[in-house]
Amino acid sequence: MGSRHLLEGLIKFSTREPWVDRFEEILEDHLIPACDETGLEVDDVVETIGQDLFTTTVWACAFEDFLTREFDDGENVVDDYLKRRGWKESASVRAYMAALRDSTMSLYEVSDIVRGSFRARDLIRGGEPVQIIERSATESLKPWDRIAARVVQVGAQMQIAGGVLAFDHETSEAFLETFRRLDSLSIEEKREIAEAAELDFDEDAVSELSPTDRLRAVTSMFTTFWLIDVIDRVEAPEFPELHNSEGDELVLCEVSYPLAADTTSDDIRAALQTRPDFHSTSPTSWSWVEQGKPAAARLADGEAEGRSLSFETWLDDGALVLGNIRVEEQSVVLNANSRQRCDRGCALLSDILGPRVGQPTVKAESIEQIMASHDGAMPDPLDIPEEQQRAIIHDYMDRHYRDALDLPVAMLGGRTPRAAVTTDGGRSKVVDWLKMLENHTAKSADPNSPMAKYNFGWLWTELGVDELRR
Repeated sequence: MGSRHLLEGLIKFSTREPWVDRFEEILEDHLIPACDETGLEVDDVVETIGQDLFTTTVWACAFEDFLTREFDDGENVVDDYLKRRGWKESASVRAYMAALRDSTMSLYEVSDIVRGSFRARDLIRGGEPVQIIERSATESLKPWDRIAARVVQVGAQMQIAGGVLAFDHETSEAFLETFRRLDSLSIEEKREIAEAAELDFDEDAVSELSPTDRLRAVTSMFTTFWLIDVIDRVEAPEFPELHNSEGDELVLCEVSYPLAADTTSDDIRAALQTRPDFHSTSPTSWSWVEQGKPAAARLADGEAEGRSLSFETWLDDGALVLGNIRVEEQSVVLNANSRQRCDRGCALLSDILGPRVGQPTVKAESIEQIMASHDGAMPDPLDIPEEQQRAIIHDYMDRHYRDALDLPVAMLGGRTPRAAVTTDGGRSKVVDWLKMLENHTAKSADPNSPMAKYNFGWLWTELGVDELRR
């Protein structure tokens, strides 16, 4: 993202006095709060996130902040450069520098991504989304991503500058909450913000600032929030929560019951075939299915829905598969995807089979254990044509999300999406939920996979909120 090469002359000019020392002070504004929070020195921060990422994000954001500053003598580096060296630059580069000089970083939500452009909605100052022309950005952005950036107009086109910070949903919400609390700051904190905005201080100065002036005053706060989050994730990578539709942690369990001495496999088949919750899939195997609607997923306290992945299997008639049972020559084997379902299945089989089987042996492996035992290797994809893979997966997702519309969702206060959308407050939450579903799927799937190509538009239409998908 961005056009750093357009600023090469200005960057070189900024290494001269008095600008070099002034830029170093602003770079420290963007770095030191994160250093204080994480306990790292500046060199450690660079090493932790990598020199390339540091240069394209932290350094770029600090430099663009520097370009907007008027210092005590009233001078600005862009004004000075254009006056002394502007004749060396093309008209379009001079226009870009002038636009940066008056720009303000804000937090944007991305939508309508096509090759070469996207729409960005300002989450702080509001207004209609604007069309951004940016070819390289569209290669990495996903629907409903949130980015901190400077949107500038050069000629007839809106562009984003080079310093772009990609925020996850949780960090962006924390930033927005902090920004909204500026009115409740102490007098001394308000004084510091007013001075940063280059305004004469009085007790009500910050309250009287426009959102744009406030953003100018706290620009470095974007970098602080982003940097702390990135450092935390680099130092303690977070494996996404994997669970089934009931909220149970995903653990692959296998229970093997030995057949009693006088029991045959025919005896076992006869007992299992009497149960309506066992659907035969072959002469020796059954799907154990849920009777009625499955329960809503239960998220643990503090668990973010956006960082949680749900895995399930449904039959063609929409029945939820709780586990699978197969009869082998000397045993009955139950497979389930959580300890809770395993316990339920064991109780059920013990009740049905009684003395026909002996004491079971149980094996359980978490996803992390499976990945570690296979060194993270994934099996080769099934040899199925791409179009057929896409049809199968999209059909599965259609059925999954159609069911989800009538299930309680924690993010909606335990209401179903269809119920929540009937109120103004609920509609807003439903839109946030839909955006999170779409964004999370786009980020977690391989860009070329069928999941990444799934169209969520029908969900918005089904819930009557498609006009808000922007």
